[in-house]
Amino acid sequence: MSGHSKFANIKHKKEKNDAAKGKIFTIIGREIAVAVKEGGPDPNNNFKLATVIAKAKANNMPNDTIERGIKKAAGDSNNVNYEYVTYEGYGPNGIAIIVDALTDNKNRTAANVRSAFTKGQGNVGTPGCVSFMFDKKGQIIIDKEECDLEADDLMMQALDAGAEDFSEEEDSFEILTDPDEFETVRKTLEDLKIPMMSAEVTMIPQNYVELTDENAVKSLQRTLDLLDEDDDVQAVYHNWDE
Repeated sequence: MSGHSKFANIKHKKEKNDAAKGKIFTIIGREIAVAVKEGGPDPNNNFKLATVIAKAKANNMPNDTIERGIKKAAGDSNNVNYEYVTYEGYGPNGIAIIVDALTDNKNRTAANVRSAFTKGQGNVGTPGCVSFMFDKKGQIIIDKEECDLEADDLMMQALDAGAEDFSEEEDSFEILTDPDEFETVRKTLEDLKIPMMSAEVTMIPQNYVELTDENAVKSLQRTLDLLDEDDDVQAVYHNWDE
């Protein structure tokens, strides 16, 4: 079945870098706080929290850290003032970029995101200007070395649970779901003791764009690096074919 390995591999690199810097734990901590404030501390009755916990586990966040974050958010929910905000725009040669942020100061975040685009020879656009080029999907990545199942067996388990697509890459398996089916598929795999390298609802580009100009590549990389360094930025999606 068809896959989206380029996106998956890009995501892996970003998340490994973030994990090395400790940023991914900060990102997930904020997401836990917002999820608890919006839906309560019980993941069985809070889909968003269950999804964030899955992301935390896939990124090797310790269970006690997750539990502390939930308890802290539950007792401090009135002080959680983060807001989700999304920016869309273009990098060099029309590369589509979506930035998801979680911030307590939208003016600061907007200025930082705009600066990152500008320094990379791009520009922030209007809401919806590039999101139509992406599909919102649940995405689960499984490391082949950590999975005992054969590809065909894993594919059948995933499809039977409600997955839309399954692909085998050189070192991993990728499972795609409708966002509404993501938690069901993820929970099924978790119950089967299948370790997941990443598990989250994400944005996947419908098509990829190649950059052949070296200056354009450097400019785009600068934008992506600046966004990665911003503590308010939760995720960055783009259609650059690296």
